[in-house]
Amino acid sequence: GEHRDYLDNGNNKMAIQQADKLLKKHKDLHCAKVLKAIGLQRTGKQDEAYALAQEVAALEPTDDNSLQALTILYREMHRPELVTKLYEAAVKKVPNSEEYHSHLFMAYARVGEYKKMQQAGMALYKIVPKNPYYFWSVMSLIMQSISAQDENLSKTMFLPLAERMVEKMVKEDKIEAEAEVELYYMILERLEKYKEALDVVRGKLGEKLTSELQSRENKCMAMYKKLHRWPECNALARRLLLKNSDDWQFYITYFDSVFQLIDESWTPPAEEEHSLEGEVHCSIEQAVNFIEERIAGESRSSRPLRGPFLAKLELIRRLRHRGCNDEYKLGDPEELMFQYFKKFGDKPCCFTDLKVFVDLLPPSQYTKFIQQLLDIIPLVAAAEDEVALPGDIKALQQHLCVVQLSRLLGIYHTMDKKQKLAVVRELMLRYRHGLEFGKSCLKTELQFSDYYCLLAVHLLLDLWLEGEEAAVWQCLTLLEEGLSHSPSNAQFKLLLIRIYCRLGAFEPVSELYSSLDAKHIQHDTIGYLLTRYASSLGHYAAASQSCNFALRFFHSNQKDTSEYIIQAYKYGAFEKIPEFIAFRNRLNSSLHFAQVRTERMLLDLLLENWEWAKRGLGEDISEEHRKLSLEEETLWLRIRSLTLRLVSGLPTLAHTIQPKNSEKTAENGVSSKIDTIRALLQQLEAAVDSGKKFLEQKIQYPVLGPPPTRMAGFFSNGSCQCQTSLFYLVSDIYELDTNGLGKSEIQERIGNSFKSLVERLTGNDLFNKCKGDLIEVRDGTLKTHPNLLENLVFFVETISIALWVSSYCDSVLRPFKSNLQKKKKKKKESSVAMPPVFTHFLDYVTELQTLTSNVIDHIKGLEIILTALKLEELSLKDTLLLQEEKKFTKTVQGKVQSSYHHSVQEIGELLKKRLDTIKKLKI
Repeated sequence: GEHRDYLDNGNNKMAIQQADKLLKKHKDLHCAKVLKAIGLQRTGKQDEAYALAQEVAALEPTDDNSLQALTILYREMHRPELVTKLYEAAVKKVPNSEEYHSHLFMAYARVGEYKKMQQAGMALYKIVPKNPYYFWSVMSLIMQSISAQDENLSKTMFLPLAERMVEKMVKEDKIEAEAEVELYYMILERLEKYKEALDVVRGKLGEKLTSELQSRENKCMAMYKKLHRWPECNALARRLLLKNSDDWQFYITYFDSVFQLIDESWTPPAEEEHSLEGEVHCSIEQAVNFIEERIAGESRSSRPLRGPFLAKLELIRRLRHRGCNDEYKLGDPEELMFQYFKKFGDKPCCFTDLKVFVDLLPPSQYTKFIQQLLDIIPLVAAAEDEVALPGDIKALQQHLCVVQLSRLLGIYHTMDKKQKLAVVRELMLRYRHGLEFGKSCLKTELQFSDYYCLLAVHLLLDLWLEGEEAAVWQCLTLLEEGLSHSPSNAQFKLLLIRIYCRLGAFEPVSELYSSLDAKHIQHDTIGYLLTRYASSLGHYAAASQSCNFALRFFHSNQKDTSEYIIQAYKYGAFEKIPEFIAFRNRLNSSLHFAQVRTERMLLDLLLENWEWAKRGLGEDISEEHRKLSLEEETLWLRIRSLTLRLVSGLPTLAHTIQPKNSEKTAENGVSSKIDTIRALLQQLEAAVDSGKKFLEQKIQYPVLGPPPTRMAGFFSNGSCQCQTSLFYLVSDIYELDTNGLGKSEIQERIGNSFKSLVERLTGNDLFNKCKGDLIEVRDGTLKTHPNLLENLVFFVETISIALWVSSYCDSVLRPFKSNLQKKKKKKKESSVAMPPVFTHFLDYVTELQTLTSNVIDHIKGLEIILTALKLEELSLKDTLLLQEEKKFTKTVQGKVQSSYHHSVQEIGELLKKRLDTIKKLKI
């Protein structure tokens, strides 16, 4: 008991000591051994822990404590498949234990062994004939049908078997729980037996469907739709709307079915009922009257209902699409929307409700419509020439709604720079005034007036894109100010992240991202904002961290999902299980996941050099066969993963001492490795071509659209050409290695490659693209050049690849040199000529060294300028700024400056490491 407590409190060392004490007294205390193993596992001694656990597992324990402790240990080791072995053995020894059988079932569920789950479920039911166990087995059949590659197999084998199993229970009148009926429905639906499914739901079994509101009606409706039974759809929707005239989905079904019936010229039968569900509406007149009645009924309800009013606008829209509206006298959309605003304008949902219907307004009426809404908001001006402000939260909400509609209708788009700036000033005035309504807000709540600030930022972003440099600092300033009042406003944070990244300042971003407190799936949906920029802006340490963070999420997703599935079995929430599986598959094929894996490994190569690649990373990247919609991302990912595989293939070519005759080479398997590298190189060429073709389209993403990849920079700054020619050089050096120094044309080719590489690296391409200042002050405004950072980062990467190729070259040339020197000694003469390739290589290495030193000096220069730049002395002459914003501007510019400084430092450090390596290469 005591060492259990130590484990629970995280005191693993004490736990190990306690366990050792116990084991001295009782040699074969299984449980103590396992607890010791857990302690070892948690202190990082995986191998010892595993060995201990296997000792216990080999004895096939059947005591609860050992089994549970081993289960915990295997889970922490991420080896769920070992848990199944454990309980398989326990069940053999204790065949009638309900508990062990159900543990075995859950263990199979964790590893997705559906067939074995089905058998385990039935075995359980035989021991203890409880319904849930029987249905666990049925559900496992459905799982087999979902995961079967062969659609035909699930339709002909798994599902019909599941259906027969349920029918047996139905016949024997043994159906007890709602979940069992749900399962039956699910099977019939997947078999496309919609009629039978409908009968189940409408019949006696359907009475059990009670846990969700309208569960039964919703399932009926789904089947009516599948069967195209429009009269039933209509009558049921009508009945449900009479009960609750605010339920939007039923209005949609009601309208869909009315118009289907009209198009089929359906008429109700003279004698019997209209339909299974009662009265049917099948004409426009009936629909118009029905909606008018709902509106009349609304006035009698205890709270205002939005549904009936929106339904009227929806009906107008549908009638317009059919080219008939005016004869039904439903009223003027503009007037109806005005009335709607009167009634609901102070609710935050008013904007999103009306947004859907603005296309019913003619553009010539936009300004008039907006003015009409503004006129009825109670705003008060202190003096003649001052802005009229709301006196309470209601008026503020109404005004916000109108501002949002103005943005939507494009009223701000048509303004010139001066008008836009005037609007920004007014919006910020309104924002700051609105803060007084939110004084009692908690830190986690948003301020009522946040949207004013957001809109002001968006108008400034428009100006920035039109070339107004000062506007971007203004954006950041306002967002930082907004965040200081509303620390949990995610939109402020996401905008800040995007803008800082566009300016090339990564430092403030990681803190912002972690404060977003992204939950679960959001790591996939917004995590790319972080990983796209981290390494490309030279923050290598932060990049490592953010990649790890993202990968941890994807890996734990696989574990978490199986936990959800198990919970769903325990609680009989069967219909959720297929959703969990689909979710898991979607995340596993996430584009972001694939990119992070690739960039993470390239990053590790950059930071840790060779040893890491030697651990055989080549296979870890599966070719991304997944057809991903994002063409550019996929093309870029392909280029990156091929580069990675080429780089990581280099150590496998390393020089082997055996004589180089052909039979030996084949045995060593080296020649097949060069073939792999040559094949990869061809694929890389093809990928680069596709990439270039893609970029010819010159796609301009909106500023807040998806961030473009680094592909364009990679091509334009010359990195691409350099890296490709480096990989060709590898192929030539390999040839030199296999054919010896006899052939002079190979030596000449290598020499020429070295020359042209040096020209590319030092000449007009790479190094030139890294020159210039990161921040310059132009007429009182800061102008930043973040692309210089991305170019520097590519430069470091390319130099690193050049070095790795040089190391390979070095490993090939050294043995040749020592052989020549032996010959020299033998012949005792100094006239043994040194082949030209040695001189070529030495010149090349010397040039690399000079170049790297020059770049390091350039970076030192950048650091000095960045340190010396006194931003506070910048009198931002632009009258955009009010006094109270100055402190936020200082903060923002400081953050960008400091971020650049760190980028440049990290890039410099990395290059210094490279320089040390170059110095060792002089043969």
